[in-house]
Amino acid sequence: MTVAAIGVVFGDIGTSPLYTMREAFSTRYGISPIPENVLGILSLIIWGLLLIVTLKYVFFMLTANNRGEGGMMALLALVLRAVRRGTIKRWVLMVLGLFGAALFYGDGVITPAISVLAAVEGLQVAAPQLKPYVIPTTILVVLGLFLIQKKGTATVGALFGPITVVWFGVLGVLGLINLWGNSFILNAFNPSYAINFFINNRITGFIALGAVVLAITGTEGIYTDMGHFGKKPIRIAWTFWVLPALLLNYLGQGALILGNAESLKHPFYSMVPDWALYPVIVLATLATVIASQAVISGTYSLTRQAIQLGYCPRLNILHTSESQIGQIYMPWVNWALLFGVITLILGFGSSSNLASAYGVAVTGMMAIDTVLVFFVLVSLWKWSRLIAIPLLIIFLLFDLSLFSANTIKLAHGGWFPILIALILFTLFSTWRKGRSILNRRLAPDSLGVTGFLDSISKHPPTRVQGTAVFLTAASEGIPHALLHNLSHNKVLHDNVILLTVKTADIPHISREDCIKVKELRLGFYRVSLSYGFKDSPNIPEGLMLGKTCKLPVTPMTTSYFLSRQTLVPKFGDGMVLWREQLFAMMSRNSSSATAFFRIPANRVIELGTRIEF
Repeated sequence: MTVAAIGVVFGDIGTSPLYTMREAFSTRYGISPIPENVLGILSLIIWGLLLIVTLKYVFFMLTANNRGEGGMMALLALVLRAVRRGTIKRWVLMVLGLFGAALFYGDGVITPAISVLAAVEGLQVAAPQLKPYVIPTTILVVLGLFLIQKKGTATVGALFGPITVVWFGVLGVLGLINLWGNSFILNAFNPSYAINFFINNRITGFIALGAVVLAITGTEGIYTDMGHFGKKPIRIAWTFWVLPALLLNYLGQGALILGNAESLKHPFYSMVPDWALYPVIVLATLATVIASQAVISGTYSLTRQAIQLGYCPRLNILHTSESQIGQIYMPWVNWALLFGVITLILGFGSSSNLASAYGVAVTGMMAIDTVLVFFVLVSLWKWSRLIAIPLLIIFLLFDLSLFSANTIKLAHGGWFPILIALILFTLFSTWRKGRSILNRRLAPDSLGVTGFLDSISKHPPTRVQGTAVFLTAASEGIPHALLHNLSHNKVLHDNVILLTVKTADIPHISREDCIKVKELRLGFYRVSLSYGFKDSPNIPEGLMLGKTCKLPVTPMTTSYFLSRQTLVPKFGDGMVLWREQLFAMMSRNSSSATAFFRIPANRVIELGTRIEF
């Protein structure tokens, strides 16, 4: 699991040495490569890795998990559990968390593009005549990455884990070779060099934080991907292999720059001996493919959590592991990400241009994480404010400083991840509010089981042979499909099953525990079917287990009634018209319950309901 975690979780941060030092001393920031500046940049990178990545995320944020799941949505669920309903504070925190989750999608599009481009650009370092082939090669590599996603995170991690272990080993060895005999560079561990860097360079030094943040990209992916592997493998991998390799490589690049200013054109590939250049380019390309895996799998996890929390319509989710609930594959999300990545590669054309857009989303998520986890500490875990407030101030000081330095990138491409985040935020909030409005519209029409049974007992309708199964998400009340069937067809089946399907957070549920049956009266039954996350829900098969409880189900005489809601947007007290139309479109395109629950299509009857909202 530790090796697989290295392959999936740390790929993003492990490819940052390809471009971080190059960008820090690019003409964009105007920082000259004198010893004080080199040590200052290195000191900022080192303490960023130690304080932000190690202390905040690897050891602190991984503790703030929701049943083993990490990421913005899992954290938001904890916050909403801790804050009282109906308050302005709850609304503000929900909006903040939702926008933070949307920012992750912006990061998820940029990371594969910049990582793979930075690696493949090594071709033009080795042979300048190969420059025209950089973009086509990058696109082919990205296509291959997204095509293998359906194999599952476990398979991808097992395949890529050993390669990434070797990659971090190469990073460490290259760094060690280049800093050997140059103990002066070790002074970068002294934080005074970071402080003096700001004093000497002032506003330019502060803006250069926009390049320093490239060294810590991937931190949110560490948190989001924890559901795939758990805390322990991630912490072991970071502490004993990933962090030492990164520190050695950055120190080696710093020593090389001090000794040879020409290496600034591409410090990483300048570290590599000529005989090893092509093998390292191949290894770097593989590593950047793996780096992309961290945000891709994290995006799957985040989307799944959004569905569970009611911020996203039901999408097709394929579970790929029996041991980890977080290991999933989502086809629609996969292809949407691929489209965005290829668009970025073609639009920006180089990793240096993409670096101008990178960092805004990452630092924004980091700051939102800090705010949300503070409320979890104080309101849910009941930490003393004397401890929680200083932690909030310290973490926010780092987060907001990095975010402020990156805002200058907005005009140079930083608007792209923000645009993606705004689009996703609009979709999430529209679905959430639309479902709330829809439930309010349906609530006055709901009817309690007791009242309904009393009514048909006094005025019995015509009963016909067979069993009718009415699916309902609510475990109480009469489904609307039943009411519409009775209203239009004026009949009831001899046996009526009110069915609710539930999903548990364990891989499998035994056949004995799968079904719960409660017999009501007048031929009515309340049934609950439960499935594990690895089980494939099969309602007809599940109902057959109820025969031991004398549940009257026979495949050829059982009909399934589903409610199909036709939403009609209109001006009113709901959302603005364009958001109502957006919600209606999302509702129409959500997954089919018939296919999802494996109900025979020739036994399904859909009853339409026209709802104006």
